[in-house]
Formats: sequence, C-alpha cells, structure tokens
Amino acid sequence: MRDLSKEVLNWWKKNIVALVTTAVVLFASSGKPGWIMAWLYLAGLLLVIMANARFMSRDLMAERSRLQKDTQKWDIALSVFVALVGPLIIWLTAGLDARFGWSGDIMTWLQIAALMLVIAGGLLVTWSMAENRFFSATVRLQSERDHSVAKSGPYKYIRHPGYAGGIIAMLMTPVALGSWVALVPGALVACGFVLRTILEDRFLQEELSGYRDYAGSVRCRLFPGVW
Repeated sequence: MRDLSKEVLNWWKKNIVALVTTAVVLFASSGKPGWIMAWLYLAGLLLVIMANARFMSRDLMAERSRLQKDTQKWDIALSVFVALVGPLIIWLTAGLDARFGWSGDIMTWLQIAALMLVIAGGLLVTWSMAENRFFSATVRLQSERDHSVAKSGPYKYIRHPGYAGGIIAMLMTPVALGSWVALVPGALVACGFVLRTILEDRFLQEELSGYRDYAGSVRCRLFPGVW
C-alpha cells in the first residue's frame, strides 16, 4: 500500500511556505508591519488552508504535493502564473500601494466585504476539492487513480467551480488590501483562469470518458447564467 505520509507532509510544507511568503511580500513592500487588513487577509488564507486540510482527502493532498510527470505542457506555465507569479505581483503591488498611497483611501466596509468574498472564493475551491478527488494542481488525465467525472456538490451547477473560486479570490484580494492599482494584475490572473478553463475543458472533453456528456448537461463553465 502506498505510504502517503511524506507527500501529505510536503503539502503542508508548500502551504506554510506560501503563507509565510505572502506575509513577507506584503509587509516588506508596504513597510507597515501593523497593516491590519494584511493581517486579516493572512488570517483568511490560513482559514482556507485549514478548511482544505480538513475536507481534502489524503490522496488528493499527495496528488497536489508535487508536479506530476504527465501534466499537460501548456498547463505548466499557466498553473505557475495563476497560482504563484500572478498572486505575488498582486501582493507586491498592493504593498507598494499601501506604502505610497497610489489608490488613496478605500472605505473599510468595502475592504471587509471584499475580504469576505476572498474567503468565500477560497472555500468554494475547498468545496470543489471535497467533492472532486481528482482536483489536481495541474491538468492531466489521472489514469492511475481511475479518473472519473465529478458531478456532485458545485459540479452540479458549473463545470469548473475551483477556477470560479480562484477568480473571485484574485479579483477581490486587491480591494481587500485597499489597492485599486492591484486590480490590474488581479484581472490578468483572472484572465489566466479563464484561459485555463477553456483549455482544460477542451482536454477533458477529448480525453476523459463521460465528460462530454456531462458538459452537455451542465452548460456553464464558470458562472451560472454568464459562461
């Protein structure tokens, strides 16, 4: 039987490093260790990580702990951009905005509301992971895990709820951190998610048994009534 302990530990290490990196970027770029909204934002990210750990299966943790060898080549750059490079640019821009005041003051209630949406987007991703044991970090056909179509939970309404949650979180992060300027990289990351949705959906329809029929019954890719 496969021992998942090491891979699960790697998953925890990756998430802890990501959280610490976020904190370093935000506080180093802003020069404000007492930045309240940044601390609340980090607390929100920690909440989502803990929810993921609670509801994600151990085999999915192992799957997401490292880059898998049969990942689609086009998804390597896209996944790095939407999960790492893009968010880093958002945090850096928001931190510099806090330092130099490019956006002026954003109402506190609006920042809090945006933070709630960041958390909601993250928890939508958590729900997607809980319902889809094949929610890999990159696009690939998981034949060794008997890959099948997820149809429960949010997948009853949209085909890519994880990406929908990511879009919400990335677009609301700049507002939560009080930066209109950071909406520019936030929008670019959202576009990256949309492109990834198009390419992944095409891949799954061609390669995953039953997905074409599923796509015929669940018409919306990301947001009901929109697309």
